[in-house]
Amino acid sequence: MFNFFKEQDSIINLLPRVHGRYIENEPLKRHTWFGVGGPAEVMYIPSDEKDLCLFMELKPENIPLFVIGGGSNLLVRDGGIRGVTIKLDSPAFKSWKINQDTITCGAGMHNVDLGKILIKNSLSGLEFLSTIPGCIGGSVRTNAGCYGKEIKDVMISATVVNGAGELKEVPAEDFQLSYRNSLFPEDWIITAITFKTQKDNPENILAKLNEIKNKRLKSQPHNVKTAGSTFKNPEGLRAWELIKKSGCDNLSIGGAKVSEKHCNFLVNGNNATARDIEDLGDEIIKRVRSNTGITLEWEVKKVGINKE
Repeated sequence: MFNFFKEQDSIINLLPRVHGRYIENEPLKRHTWFGVGGPAEVMYIPSDEKDLCLFMELKPENIPLFVIGGGSNLLVRDGGIRGVTIKLDSPAFKSWKINQDTITCGAGMHNVDLGKILIKNSLSGLEFLSTIPGCIGGSVRTNAGCYGKEIKDVMISATVVNGAGELKEVPAEDFQLSYRNSLFPEDWIITAITFKTQKDNPENILAKLNEIKNKRLKSQPHNVKTAGSTFKNPEGLRAWELIKKSGCDNLSIGGAKVSEKHCNFLVNGNNATARDIEDLGDEIIKRVRSNTGITLEWEVKKVGINKE
């Protein structure tokens, strides 16, 4: 039986012909905010939804798939990701359409670009989302949110391609969104999301965007290699307070360290490896559990294999 996990074998000849691009051994550190991680065995960049549907319909069943968004909430291990890593990076997945009091955004659109669209079209209600690092599609997987609002408050529906290559519209409730979590089939790939909005003056929208941006600049690290909040807040508690209380606010392992500005952020400070970052996070979990009896849960998604 063919074993695509052997280094000398290539899976690219097993994949269906597509209009998009296949890239072998693409360094994933180029695609993540931490700037670490091994390569994607194959990265697939579909040209549009039709191309993605064809790929999902014809792909070999035994080849694993992983979808990468903006890489802002992601830790790719040093051995990289086996199989096919899908990135919705073509213009077709960055388009948008306004329809009365809704806006539909392609899953590959960067959240920061949404802010410009809101101002230009006098649309409010999504200011919080446009200040969160990453892409629109990834925001659903984690039910992204900040400052009192999250995706489940504004999402109406999403367009998905399922494992059989079928394109369908799915209502928001089917994603079972909860705090930094969602529950939907692993083989669903979100290609677009429809949000509810309301009209407002561009000046008010800009003021809201600036208010959130200034709050982030004051309290969170910026211009550094970090993936955002590392751990979820336990119910009724704050992760950063537990970390500080447990004496972890000055911890470092290898090139990874706890941010001096916000101790729930881990930083690639000096050529860290993914192992450095993961070990640092696990050490924090261990110390917090020992000191408080509470087990922190990773908010950053860890994927891939460790380097041998």
